[in-house]
Amino acid sequence: MISKAKKSVLKTRKPSSASGDQLVKIRAKPIAATATVDIPKGEEVGRKKMDEMQVEDRTNLTIWQRIQVARHPDRPYSMDYVGDIFSNFQELHGDRLFADDHSTICGTAMFGALPVMIIAQQKGRTTKEKIFHNFGSPNPEGYRKALRLMQLAARFKMPIITFVDTAGAYPGVGSEERHVAEAIAINLREMAAMGTPIISVIIGEGGSGGALGIAVSDRVLIMKNAYYSVISPEGCAAILWKDRAKAPEAAEALCLSSENLLKFGIVEEVIEEPSEGAHNDRKAASQAIKAALEKHLRELLQIKPVDKLLSARYARFRKFGMFIENKGEKLE
Repeated sequence: MISKAKKSVLKTRKPSSASGDQLVKIRAKPIAATATVDIPKGEEVGRKKMDEMQVEDRTNLTIWQRIQVARHPDRPYSMDYVGDIFSNFQELHGDRLFADDHSTICGTAMFGALPVMIIAQQKGRTTKEKIFHNFGSPNPEGYRKALRLMQLAARFKMPIITFVDTAGAYPGVGSEERHVAEAIAINLREMAAMGTPIISVIIGEGGSGGALGIAVSDRVLIMKNAYYSVISPEGCAAILWKDRAKAPEAAEALCLSSENLLKFGIVEEVIEEPSEGAHNDRKAASQAIKAALEKHLRELLQIKPVDKLLSARYARFRKFGMFIENKGEKLE
């Protein structure tokens, strides 16, 4: 279900009151009879300064504040973007083994004149939708459904576009009994060798293996206020400090910002968001994602033969991480 996001102000942003006070003072200041003061010009300077400070407040968010934006209840979800960017979406159901997982929505669609396969993690907005979509946390059958349809796409040489937005795979008893770790691991293996272009877009939360299970891709794009991490800040804080209140410090230590992920080579592009977040202008956010997808798909479709595409995908993941090699020296 495609929902419309309401305009909302980021609560973590401190109001820019200094320039507002300055503007009030300009208006209230008594003017001497002999003085020649251009009041409209003074107001214009005050407004300009206030706008500049508000922009600075919005762009200088801490990593923890960015995470709150990524989790904003009005933030567009995967199917919002699918409805805005693609046409003729036809949902396909079931993993042919156990059930149809509603947290992972899959199907064919048209991206302009190009048929593509959509794999999308969906959270749900209302309480009823959240329960129906399991809060965006896939069960094993979600990953197996995604794999079944990605293999179908590969047979027909259809590009695959995945939308990542999950706090993590569902950790319940039933999920473990049906081997969620194995389902994710098989997806990692099979996606690495899938002979068709794959692009992943991280639109909100990119939590651990739950996100990676549909993100072994040729290109990974991330919204400016989204994050992608092996563990949530709260989980990291609980392990390191035994205190979830340390989550802001953990977020900084994990370097979760989209700019850091780009610098480390984990993602290929950071997609800019509208002022104060995608939830304040969904259409503009959708257009930004569409433009990025067009650019990267155009590049990937030119890579021939398929062995060259697979070699580039393999090299992409092999370069992750930095290490120091010990050249025969004994460590004390």
